[in-house]
Amino acid sequence: MSTAAPPHSPTGDSAGTSLAPGRAAAPTAGIQASLEEMGTPLSQVTFVVVDLETTGGVPGARALTEIGALTVRGGQVQADFSTLVNPGTAIPAQITMLTGITNAMVATAPSPRYCLEAFLSWARLEDPDTVLVAHNARFDVGHLRAAAKELDLTWPEPRVLDTLALARKAWPRTQVPNHRLSTLAAFVGSSTRPEHRALGDARATVDVLHAALEALAPLGVTHLEDLATATDAVPPARRAKSRLADDLPTGPGVYQFCSAAGQVLYIGSATSLRRRVRSYFTAAEKRRKVAQMLDTAVAVRHIPTPTLIEARVRELRLIAELDPPVNRRSRSPGRQPWLHLAGAHTDEPRLALTTVLPAAEAACALGPFFSRASGNEAMRAAESVLRLRHWDEAGLRAVGAQDRPASPEQARAALSGQIDLVAVPLLERIAALSANQRYEEAGLWTRRLRALLHGALRAERLRPLLACPHLIAAKRREAGGWELVVVRWGMLAGTAVSPPGADPRPMVETLRASARVVDRPVRVGQSASAEETSLLADWVLEAGTRLVEVEGDPAALTWPLGSAARHRRVLQAEG
Repeated sequence: MSTAAPPHSPTGDSAGTSLAPGRAAAPTAGIQASLEEMGTPLSQVTFVVVDLETTGGVPGARALTEIGALTVRGGQVQADFSTLVNPGTAIPAQITMLTGITNAMVATAPSPRYCLEAFLSWARLEDPDTVLVAHNARFDVGHLRAAAKELDLTWPEPRVLDTLALARKAWPRTQVPNHRLSTLAAFVGSSTRPEHRALGDARATVDVLHAALEALAPLGVTHLEDLATATDAVPPARRAKSRLADDLPTGPGVYQFCSAAGQVLYIGSATSLRRRVRSYFTAAEKRRKVAQMLDTAVAVRHIPTPTLIEARVRELRLIAELDPPVNRRSRSPGRQPWLHLAGAHTDEPRLALTTVLPAAEAACALGPFFSRASGNEAMRAAESVLRLRHWDEAGLRAVGAQDRPASPEQARAALSGQIDLVAVPLLERIAALSANQRYEEAGLWTRRLRALLHGALRAERLRPLLACPHLIAAKRREAGGWELVVVRWGMLAGTAVSPPGADPRPMVETLRASARVVDRPVRVGQSASAEETSLLADWVLEAGTRLVEVEGDPAALTWPLGSAARHRRVLQAEG
């Protein structure tokens, strides 16, 4: 059966591409990446460099005596701002000696409110590509924020860059005796000598800023996004490797960090290959094993894909194929067990764990479980209610467990989606144990119930796709056009992107014909891992996704609204 194709989108100008898994993907042509994906070069960033003079009092409106600032872009000063401020209070004599600003000078100056409103209007700090810069920013920005709060003005919370911290990173104490603004201005050859007047000190800060960014550029500080971690404690050699990302595309795909011997050390996927790989060379990367890998890696290979879902699926497949040493996720999905009913057609049916589940039994099994230990916990929970095996009878009778074993039909029902047949009696047992203050036993059965519910939840998400021979789903892209996905027997068979403004139906026809042929699998996991099918189920279930074609009975392609998911408290509990 087929449903109507998604309507075409009237905007944009991207081109689509079709891909059958197993073939190298070409970059999606004509898609305009966002600035966030591409990264914003520092030459395109507007820096608002500010300096304040104050009375030396507590931060706030009554402490300001002078504001000086400059906007800088592409290495050039664009405009300046300077004003004295009447704090409404006397300036201490020692501050006048330091700054030269007297009470008489500020007597006719504008009020703090007027000056701060004028500065905020001039600076346009709400612009996402604007960075507020100060030397010892904690002081200057702290005073501005406190004054805005006191005056009930909106503080835009801009990105802030502290040239003091930046200078410490660029020039260690072996190069400069200290990192005072006057010392650094002389060190970088600034034509302005800081003398504790706001605009002059801001000019000197501009020269220090440019010199520090020039010194840090070889270490990978070249884009706006790098500034957030430019002062973090990242080894210089590692930060310098961020250039491995320079030639990567800005679209989705898979990346592989490789050693000098060509070994693949780590595999990942990303919405923007360039941005994601660059992020590894900042202090945002906290994982010890990954940090050690970065010190070893000498190259980054990549596979561009038209869609992110394809990149994530390719990532899973490559991890399973190449077994990279640093990836922590399961590299052996075939070892994950399912809980099923063994000997269902014999006189002694029983619950059992298996890693080889016939595809025909997927509708009557729970899992896969992430480990055999969690599978065993789930099996003990189910057995204690279904009683297909007799064990611990005295202990169970004490908390009201049934004595008569369930029928094979009841067991199949419990494993096929009616998990409450097991969950409700277990919850009653846990409540009875707690009421009798047998908290340790209650905790044991809660843990077993949780394992059972997690297995049921995974099975509920996988079953519809595992049983579906063919579907095409579509999702509208923010840039226009549609992202199209083909799933066959739980496996990604193809993806494509239709151009904005074009009727996507011809693309659907092409994709249907070119997608990978997938034979009905004999066992679960033969064509696609459970992780792959789970990713695809999540994509299909996302808001805004539309089913374009479904082969067979579309009513079979339904996900339960309740069942295991109803027991959210147990699923989310710790312990």
